[in-house]
Amino acid sequence: MKKNHLILIGIAVVAIVIFGWIKSTYNGMVGVEEEATTALANVQSAYQRRADLIPNLVEVVKGYAAHEKETFESVVNARAKATSITLDADNIKEFQKAQGELSSALGRLIAVGEAYPELKANENFRELQVQLEGTENRINEERNKANLKIQDYNIAIRRFPSNMLAGMFGFEKMNKFEAEAGAEKAPQVKF
Repeated sequence: MKKNHLILIGIAVVAIVIFGWIKSTYNGMVGVEEEATTALANVQSAYQRRADLIPNLVEVVKGYAAHEKETFESVVNARAKATSITLDADNIKEFQKAQGELSSALGRLIAVGEAYPELKANENFRELQVQLEGTENRINEERNKANLKIQDYNIAIRRFPSNMLAGMFGFEKMNKFEAEAGAEKAPQVKF
């Protein structure tokens, strides 16, 4: 009889230890997943800030360069496409492509602005350029932070033995932000 009680107590202790490990591991994976998704939300927020500045920049440039209608339309269309995609762990590449198209359109818009000396000297235009530059820096910082959080998450769910629990509970690897195609080539500056 005593032997049976000791076996039951031993089984109970082992079960408690295993349950504690499962609980701790699961909660740890939830924590790093939340950090990664929060970092992605911060990236989305930085991109939204840029999208909010664009209409103001377009309107200022429109006042000086009314005949650049195609450039304005491409910026407006690219902004609409970029803001229609909500960033999440499953569509980073699609989101990044749309944002790249917007960056390209913005580059053309800034080039139009630079071509008009009176616009280049306009305080509103300069302020918006500074705001956009600061926003682009914020986007880069938030993307880097998100990649680190995603890395932490991916490591947490792929390490043994937590990878067994990750598979059971549906934790999946997240994609990181990558450089845009052609980013390895330095842009040409021509005067």
